[in-house]
Amino acid sequence: MDYGAFFGDIQAWIGQANQAAAHYGMSHPDFWQWVANSSGAMCQKYQDHPLVIKQMMMLTEWLEEIYDNQQKGG
Repeated sequence: MDYGAFFGDIQAWIGQANQAAAHYGMSHPDFWQWVANSSGAMCQKYQDHPLVIKQMMMLTEWLEEIYDNQQKGG
């Protein structure tokens, strides 16, 4: 696996996630659909490599934490 390309893709994905959050809002189901679809696409791109799966799970959990904190007024 080309780790440099992968981490470049991760950096781009984070930027796209920020754009999707600004476009849809984190409370909109379309945002979470984008997260699920784009995470799945990233995993497929790298043949479901375990590192990629774990990285995308971690990023999804990170977004969930941000959303939860926003809902709590934080």
